[in-house]
Amino acid sequence: MSTSSWGLLALFLAVLLLTAWPLGRWLADLSTGQLPAWMLRAEAPLYRLAGTSASQSMHWSHYALALLAFNAMGVLVVYALQRLQIWLPLNPAGMAAVSPDSAFNTAVSFVTNTNWQGYAGESTMSYLTQMLALAVQNFLSAATGIAVAFALMRGFAGRSTGVIGNFWVDVTRVTVWLLLPLSLVFALFLVGQGVIQNFDAYQDVTTLEATRFQQPKIGPDGLALKDDQGNPVMEQAMTDKQTLAMGPVASQEAIKMIGTNGGGFFNANSAHPFENPTDLSNLLQMLAIFLIPAALCFAFGREVGDLRQGWAVLAAMTLLFVLAVMVITPAEQAGNPLIGALGVDQSVSHLQAGGNMEGKEVRFGITASSLFAVITTAASCGAVNAMHDSLTPLGGMVPMVLMQLGEVVFGGVGSGLYGMLIFAMLAVFIAGLMIGRTPEYLGKKIEAHEMKLTSIAILVTPLLVLAGTAIAVLADGGRAGVANPGAHGFSEILYALSSAANNNGSAFAGLSANTPFYNLLLGLAVWLGRFGVIVPVLAIAGALAAKKRLAVTSGTMPTHGPLFVMLLIGTVLLVGLLNYVPALALGPIVEHLMLWPVR
Repeated sequence: MSTSSWGLLALFLAVLLLTAWPLGRWLADLSTGQLPAWMLRAEAPLYRLAGTSASQSMHWSHYALALLAFNAMGVLVVYALQRLQIWLPLNPAGMAAVSPDSAFNTAVSFVTNTNWQGYAGESTMSYLTQMLALAVQNFLSAATGIAVAFALMRGFAGRSTGVIGNFWVDVTRVTVWLLLPLSLVFALFLVGQGVIQNFDAYQDVTTLEATRFQQPKIGPDGLALKDDQGNPVMEQAMTDKQTLAMGPVASQEAIKMIGTNGGGFFNANSAHPFENPTDLSNLLQMLAIFLIPAALCFAFGREVGDLRQGWAVLAAMTLLFVLAVMVITPAEQAGNPLIGALGVDQSVSHLQAGGNMEGKEVRFGITASSLFAVITTAASCGAVNAMHDSLTPLGGMVPMVLMQLGEVVFGGVGSGLYGMLIFAMLAVFIAGLMIGRTPEYLGKKIEAHEMKLTSIAILVTPLLVLAGTAIAVLADGGRAGVANPGAHGFSEILYALSSAANNNGSAFAGLSANTPFYNLLLGLAVWLGRFGVIVPVLAIAGALAAKKRLAVTSGTMPTHGPLFVMLLIGTVLLVGLLNYVPALALGPIVEHLMLWPVR
């Protein structure tokens, strides 16, 4: 890694720590309900309207049912808005109704905080759909994840209560007192940087040079002409016009990052200058992705009454994150050896000049693009400022592995913390077996019931990823979407299923996934990957909340020191990654060996 790469990484981590610490205190207050009196008075009518109250806590099963019903209703609303958008207002470009399979996939994706996009936003979604369907779900899906994290924190902190809070109260408080204020401030900052925010019609502008291109020749019937082999007949065309998409971008961009959602207003996502115009906006967008996941670690420490516990979880996340940056950045800076200049013996005499800039924005370069790729896949965000399909094999394997670990290296808002705590429970269980003691974590005994639920939560996503990849490789509909046959094409499919099942949403972009086959397959993986983990986590929270909190003794294993941090990292790598080693060997690893053959 170059000096500038280390400098950017150090700056990012320093600013993240300074901003996450105070926000962690506020998150702890939201979880415990220690809010100013005026806030309590302001939110009380909302609870009365919903038929509940802030003092009414739920059993885990009631909490889970409320959560599932709330999100199922969200799917129906988002699906309906897409199918009806042609007849609804705020559609200046006249966008047609979204196809049923794409509308289903998008609805499930945004409700689950995945934001997988098989479509181009500026040519598919109206302004109303972008705002009322997608942006609204960016808030509500993020609030759902944080609510689950709050419930698990209460499970560890509770003392034989058996209840884990009120879902409706948690979602309301997170949305109104956390996500909305942060998004408003960040949206104003983005507008100041040049991100657009309007309801204008799309603008046609004259380009500096005319562009020549080929297009299908249209017959008298209005359909494309085809030759004897069924291929379209092409004709030369030229234009000096370009259509620039407009829209309320800054408001959606803010919550897209803060809520670790990732769905772009434009197809190019955060590589588009209307979404991410400057180096400063790029840095702050990366910071916004990690802000709440890092702050939740501090909130967790405060909730359980031991800040060292939060620091330990944050340390494990940070070390894994830095390790990922140290792999992807040199891989991209080294570039592709097959593009290097040939020496007199016809061997590559030096590497690709300037590193691998394919698919990257010149204004961000390799360092900022590599860091963004790690942040967005470590944090279950899925926003991109470079095309991951153009990364080197090892560079592309890094974001893939980060997702396959279960999105626990900071992870999504809420989901990163509760995912890492699941691994922490597994770590202390393994340690307990090694020393012959009943494992304890934060004063709560981890017994057979909790370990069965933990196993389910950990194994759901690998099962979805590997089974889904196998189905896609075997099915004609799955293979039809592959543009690059061979190892890279397999990597594209594996990446897509890893992204969907782990609720990330980014893509290798070389896979044509907006087809009925992939919209259905990935939609199911997205839904089961989200709630197949959340329900066991809530059950664990309920089981822990019903237990007594034991006092620390001389035989209690410390869970706040360097030894536990290393044990936690080892558990994440061994359990989270070993499931995927054979699949990785068929994709990015063999592709790397094709570029760098063993001599």
